[in-house]
Amino acid sequence: MEAEGIGLDQYFMVGEEEQDIRIDRYLTDCLKELSRSYLQKLLKNGDVLVNEGPVKASYKVVEGDRIFCRVPEAVAPKILAEPMDLRVLYEDQDVILIDKPKGMVVHPAAGHLTETLVNGLMHHCQGQLSGINGIMRPGIVHRIDKDTTGVLIVCKNDKAHRSIAAQLKAHTVTRRYRAIVHGQIREEEGTVDAPIGRHPVERKKMCVNEKNGKAAVTHFQVLERFKDFTYIECRLETGRTHQIRVHMASIHHPLLGDLVYGPARCPFNGLQGQVLHAGIFGFIHPESGRYMEFQAPLPAYFEELLDRLRKIG
Repeated sequence: MEAEGIGLDQYFMVGEEEQDIRIDRYLTDCLKELSRSYLQKLLKNGDVLVNEGPVKASYKVVEGDRIFCRVPEAVAPKILAEPMDLRVLYEDQDVILIDKPKGMVVHPAAGHLTETLVNGLMHHCQGQLSGINGIMRPGIVHRIDKDTTGVLIVCKNDKAHRSIAAQLKAHTVTRRYRAIVHGQIREEEGTVDAPIGRHPVERKKMCVNEKNGKAAVTHFQVLERFKDFTYIECRLETGRTHQIRVHMASIHHPLLGDLVYGPARCPFNGLQGQVLHAGIFGFIHPESGRYMEFQAPLPAYFEELLDRLRKIG
């Protein structure tokens, strides 16, 4: 990557829950496209002002601070097209739906420019992807976490992108996930209706945040109970970052394997991150206007884990 940047003047106001954080860390959370070392250079060069004055990277922000950050125009990295064995569930001239495997990052970012889903899509689609989200995320209208498997829709043109984005914003798409959580859920079904926002202290995490969070609703249904775990299906009304992981942890049933929101140690060796699978995605096709729904089968590791839990009891 030759340089970083987004070429915009950025303005921020520090909230009550954000004070006492180093400004370089604060900006890293606000400007996720940029690395901390790059932001430290901006601070050193006087491109960051707090209440109209320069500060050092060690400065700790205070509630009410007005922060101005001038970010030079980016020198765009070249995103390489890479041949990959993509699991295509459906494809036409407008959209492509992929069954994303565990461990695959969806789009390139600083320090990780290759071997992402976007690299594979660039090769598969011969560059015919929507450009609304920029050169780092061509075609990407929504995402799922690296260690979450399952259905992801990608748009091949801007018209399709705008249509799917509007459906996501209006909460009219169908999104159903399968997960295994800690503990036995007693009720057969339930709803978690709690706003999600950034964690006030651990800035890389999300949390239920009544003051600064955005509305988030997750419906869940019990599919099977085990001695210490429950197999559930979750239906999303909204699509906040880490929504299912945060919501289930908030009711004391964190996802199995989730070392961020659950126990620090996983009870099963070999698990790679949270046991979460995006099983179904349904939408109105942007060109035909017909409702379409696609399903990705449970990955082998998930099926094997269910078999293991059934044997344990």
